[in-house]
Amino acid sequence: VHLGFGAARGADKRPRKTRSGENVTLASLLDEAVARGEQEVRARAADPDATTHGLSDPELHAIGRAVGIAAVKYADLSLEVSRDYVCDLDRMASFQGDTGPYIQYAHARIRSILVKAGIEPPLDAPALPDAAIEVAAPSERDLALALLAYGGVVQDVARTLEPSRLCAFLQRLANAFNAFYHDCPVLRAEEPSRSSRLRLCDVTRRVLHDGLGLLGIEAPERM
Repeated sequence: VHLGFGAARGADKRPRKTRSGENVTLASLLDEAVARGEQEVRARAADPDATTHGLSDPELHAIGRAVGIAAVKYADLSLEVSRDYVCDLDRMASFQGDTGPYIQYAHARIRSILVKAGIEPPLDAPALPDAAIEVAAPSERDLALALLAYGGVVQDVARTLEPSRLCAFLQRLANAFNAFYHDCPVLRAEEPSRSSRLRLCDVTRRVLHDGLGLLGIEAPERM
């Protein structure tokens, strides 16, 4: 099925142009986005506490490329596909707000939590599969309910051919996870809460990884 789609416009709401006045090609837009993504990643990697600190240039470039491509794909797919959108790479490549990199960062953050807990399963394999999930705190309940909605959202997207529904779900899930992580200690929790919350983190990680994959967006392990 071929869907009609809108155009990427500049801040003046007009089609983006090069300095010579020609229409911007997709290849040049992606090159610009990758450069912006790499800039963001390298700035964060300069922090000694960052999980990316000390990575090689090729590794940082690969993460920056994934971030840049995610910025454009998510901006394209998060609105109704036929609508035009303002192509603001400063906003699109941000690790905050309704962006692809924000969701990627939530995934990478969970991966970091699991590594600190001594758990490093393959990206598509479950961690702590035998741990019972306890839902006690309100933010635990909100996260669990968000996760339970995933199957229905995927079915809706397949039926309606509206990928924006999946983007909106992933944004809500990342927000729900961040609220949960803020409210509920994970690594410092006592058992059985610690294992329960680690498993809840991992289920969230796998749903984010799967959902991003359906959108054709990479989910880096570190950012």
